[in-house]
Amino acid sequence: MSVILGLTAFHAGSSACLVVDGVPVFAIAEERINRVKYYADFPRLAIQACLDHAGIGWGEVDHVAVGRDPAANKMQKAQFALKHISRLPALLARKYKMDVFGDIKGLIAEQCEVDPETLRFEVHNVEHHVAHTASSYFISPWERAAGVSLDGSGDFVSGTITHCEGDEIRVLRKMFLPDSLGTFYTMICQMIGYAKYGDEGKVMGLAPYGRDSYSETMDDIIRTNGRGYSLGKSWFRPFADDGGLEILEDGQMKVRPCYSEKMVETFDPPREPGDDYSQRDMDLAFGVQKRFEEVYMHVLNMAADAVPTERVALSGGCALNSVANGKLFHATPFSETAIQPAAGDDGLAIGAALYVSNAVLKEGKRWVMTDAYTGDEFDEATIRAALDAKGVVYHRCERDELIEKTVDQIVDGKVLGWFQGRMEWGPRALGNRSILVHPGYPGMKDILNARIKRREWFRPFAPAILADRQADVFTHTHPSPFMLHVYKIKPEWRERLAAVNHEDDTGRLQTVRRDENALYYDLICAFERRTGIPVLLNTSFNENEPIVHAPEEAIDCFMRTKMDVLGIGPFLCLKSEQAEGRAVNGEIPEES
Repeated sequence: MSVILGLTAFHAGSSACLVVDGVPVFAIAEERINRVKYYADFPRLAIQACLDHAGIGWGEVDHVAVGRDPAANKMQKAQFALKHISRLPALLARKYKMDVFGDIKGLIAEQCEVDPETLRFEVHNVEHHVAHTASSYFISPWERAAGVSLDGSGDFVSGTITHCEGDEIRVLRKMFLPDSLGTFYTMICQMIGYAKYGDEGKVMGLAPYGRDSYSETMDDIIRTNGRGYSLGKSWFRPFADDGGLEILEDGQMKVRPCYSEKMVETFDPPREPGDDYSQRDMDLAFGVQKRFEEVYMHVLNMAADAVPTERVALSGGCALNSVANGKLFHATPFSETAIQPAAGDDGLAIGAALYVSNAVLKEGKRWVMTDAYTGDEFDEATIRAALDAKGVVYHRCERDELIEKTVDQIVDGKVLGWFQGRMEWGPRALGNRSILVHPGYPGMKDILNARIKRREWFRPFAPAILADRQADVFTHTHPSPFMLHVYKIKPEWRERLAAVNHEDDTGRLQTVRRDENALYYDLICAFERRTGIPVLLNTSFNENEPIVHAPEEAIDCFMRTKMDVLGIGPFLCLKSEQAEGRAVNGEIPEES
């Protein structure tokens, strides 16, 4: 038996994954446990959760795989440093901060409070973008594919094109810093007033409200070429001085401003948080999304030329751009995609571990990811104890009763917190830590925002649809189990799905199959029988915090917000009963 621990650390999305005999048995981001969003320090709690789940001690861990390789691309790093001597102190300071990750055994011994003499594992440093590609290719059933990884940066590289075949990933092309498609998107986000790490998805939602006003300027800010792309350097602050990332003492990631004075002179200062969105802001959002898609498709077509195939494994933070993913089928030769739900840097943990299993150890066991449920699960006794400790009125239901009573509430326009089974891996709630509501109930988008989510008015909510009904509702049939594609909603469904139909008549769908999540699937089926709509609105179970992890967090969110109903394990809780302090009687009164 081989036991491989995969790690992402000292970057936003700190996480851990445990692979046993070629199969990931547990994976979780540190933020879900310590409740610090985009936590970027060492994933101590996530590591322990992995070991606890598998019942494995440190002495049984054979390999530790890290999605970072300090030895990679040394020549390019040195050449850049020599060309930019004035920035050398900043580069050396950054290198010093990251070098602490070089002594993995010492770091684990210190952070996890374990005797270093008990640590017998071998350490594997897997280059950043190779680990990214491994996270998407080695979760697919394919034996051959093109691989494209694009993000802000990692190991001095912002993107790669690879040839994936069998148990090997061969790098064909690298795009080196400071040129970066991810940095381009982040910089424009900052101009629109989004300076925090991870806000890019918000700008993607704003884009359809804008006009095509800045095409020529966007073309100059990032240019396509035979190597992939290059940034117009005058639009950006000098790389490594003010354009980098900083980990704060509490583990949060701070992003320094990337834009230059030229951007401010051309577009005026960035929008201040809390200010209204001007037409300029909307047009910048439209422009950055349009140009991103053009560059994205350019790189994908380069990959298709290099590796003639209809299959592409996509990874890196740019692969979370679900709008672009939905369009690639028409703009490139690719007809199939493999994208891991944690496509960003949190996914490096599973990618590095699977790379070691497949490409280094040659274990010969290809694991296919059919669902994203790799995290913690809590049994009935634990959930009941949490409800009792919080003084919550609840009703225990058998499975079919739980579904029908839950649908009663959704049909009536109630807001439901749904906490079931194992937690999802990645940034999306996919039916086990979700808030679920009627997608066509009048004013539901505003209701959700006013009561719980408090999101910007323009941000869309996602439709979760029965996989066998996708072709009836959407204009494209490629599945999207991890909510990573956006497709047009057919005209006859747009009004019936008003709460998930975006400004441009699209939806970022999650396709749901029964063999992937039977309870979730059956819930949507029951809703369809009652309404004729094979869709539920699905958004993450949280309120401006990481997605809930444990029962206590779900209960707290239910109680402090204006959520109407909580379905947690076999228990159903009604907010009206909490306010009235009614005694538990095991049945839900008809008038509720």
